Amino acid sequence: MKDIRLGVDVGGTFTDLVALSEGTLITAKVPSTPQDQSEGVMGAIQTSEVEPDAVLALAHGMTVATNALLERRGARTALVTTEGFRDILEIARQNRPALYDLTHDRPPPLVPRELRFMVSERMGQEGEISPLDEDSLKAAISSVEDAEVEAVAVCLLFAFMHPEHERRVGETLREAMPDLHVSLSSEVLPEFREYERFSTTAADAYLAPRLAAYFSNLAEKAEEAGVPGPLIMQSSGGVVPLEDAISDAAGCVLSGPAGGVVGAAYMGEKSGYHDLLTFDMGGTSTDVAPIIEGEAQTTTETVVAGVPIKLPMVDVHTVSAGGGSVAWSDPGGALRVGPHSAGAEPGPASYGKGGGEPTVTDANLFLGYLADGTELGGEVVLQRELSGKALSDLGGKLGLDAEEAALGILRVADAEMVRALRVISVERGLDPRDFALLAFGGAGGMHSCSLAEELGINTVLVPRAGGVLSALGLAISDLRRDYVNPYLTDLEEVDEETFENRFVEMKNTAAKDLDEPKYTRRADLRYAGQSFEITVDAGSLQKLESRFHASHEQRYGYRMDDEAVELVNLRLIATVPVEKPELHEPAAESEPESGSRKANFDGEWLEVAVLDRETMGEGSEVSGPAIVEFKESTCVVRPGWRGAVDGVGTLVLEKE
Repeated sequence: MKDIRLGVDVGGTFTDLVALSEGTLITAKVPSTPQDQSEGVMGAIQTSEVEPDAVLALAHGMTVATNALLERRGARTALVTTEGFRDILEIARQNRPALYDLTHDRPPPLVPRELRFMVSERMGQEGEISPLDEDSLKAAISSVEDAEVEAVAVCLLFAFMHPEHERRVGETLREAMPDLHVSLSSEVLPEFREYERFSTTAADAYLAPRLAAYFSNLAEKAEEAGVPGPLIMQSSGGVVPLEDAISDAAGCVLSGPAGGVVGAAYMGEKSGYHDLLTFDMGGTSTDVAPIIEGEAQTTTETVVAGVPIKLPMVDVHTVSAGGGSVAWSDPGGALRVGPHSAGAEPGPASYGKGGGEPTVTDANLFLGYLADGTELGGEVVLQRELSGKALSDLGGKLGLDAEEAALGILRVADAEMVRALRVISVERGLDPRDFALLAFGGAGGMHSCSLAEELGINTVLVPRAGGVLSALGLAISDLRRDYVNPYLTDLEEVDEETFENRFVEMKNTAAKDLDEPKYTRRADLRYAGQSFEITVDAGSLQKLESRFHASHEQRYGYRMDDEAVELVNLRLIATVPVEKPELHEPAAESEPESGSRKANFDGEWLEVAVLDRETMGEGSEVSGPAIVEFKESTCVVRPGWRGAVDGVGTLVLEKE
């Protein structure tokens, strides 16, 4: 193999690798190394046995940023803001996590109050109102020095329109403390709404030192191994060079899930399906996302670990229901699954690594969907006996036997995942019956038919590389940068020349960042007085209003053609496409190798066929109930489903 493109995705339980070269696909899966994720990355490369000097590019998706927010293990960060506005991060919005629970507090802000410092200045919509006071600036710089922080976020009022004062504060900080990471809101998020801008910039500063340390460590190991420096997956669905990822740390929080959505869109298109609901079930969580007309949808309304991050991100909804999600009994005697996960260490009870609590994986193993003795990632062997003991222990607390406990665990987990799929379909104005469900992740295929039945979906796609599809998405991801230009005005008053010139300004910036990129224009619009926007295609000014009305009606069920429409932001997506491989599934030469084992469907034990996916080819058929064992995953074909392998290696299942 030559000119290999590597994609390596670090999950909560396993680290996945895909190597692509001239249509040939090599995969590898190894246990993740939570203490140092780069160890798992290099371990996957070694396991794949690819020649380092044949590697053309290495794309990487990880959970370092996400974990830092979830665990509040980012850098010690300060905030410098306009006098009188130090508490914006704490005041936030009037919404509450639990509307009727007065004891339920928001997660604490990333920057505590004692590390928020102020300067005397004021910008307004038209420009400077009060000059930046040099004495207050010196005092703020001195306070930051005394605080011994690792990073500082600078967020001044109206800096998104007039960044002069903010830039002056940033320059002074960098001169005084060259080793300090400084994030300016006018660079991170030049948009209005103080709280979201402050929150996103604070997250960027909070994450940057941790990511810089991780990336430096990874780059050093990659250099030692003789492979190129990594490209980093952004939450928006494109990769950037390592240095750009450090300067845009807040854009990395959904790095891993974004790769899966890109891979799903690619595989769905190759199979002839352009409207998809993606279902990525891993070891720790499940990620779902909509793909419309072959394009992954993005949003700027993401909240991660209680922190709003208003950057373009793939519209992924995540729930704590993965293969490693722990089942437990709550004080009221109800069966619950998650959010706690057994992770990679100690893992589910069946791993035999010290975990004694039953998980979704244990339930799947006990019910026969996974084979006793299955080897995962080259280091873990599943033991049904251990699953049975853990399920019996939990069942004893609930008045259930092991089988009833296992069936209950799957029903509870499935209910959580169905709710997630409804969020990204029904709650977006989309009818799930109009979509195909594309299942991937190590556990996605085991639950896909059950979820499809619940949602009225008649087609399920399970790609050959479904167990490592996020890594495949990384390997084929385009280079991408996103740009935004605030333009808050009534749409009727927008001058076309000014409209076009603002896009030209963003294109000029993009041309400096990327080599001959392709451009996509978008705009954020709203009805006058609304507190939220909808993003639509901005190919022409004349079509903006009609596109907004149609999008609003689809999303919210109504439109107001006689109401004034406001333009809020202009957006430009610049991409440099990478060459995508043509995947070909060889025709089946004979009947696939198969065995059989007992598996439980809806409380009934049946002797079902077990097919080896490696011996199947284009045209190989399967009829449920059956189990198809892929190299990195398993697909459970429920009774009433049948299908065949298509020309790109995807198992296409249809409900009879």
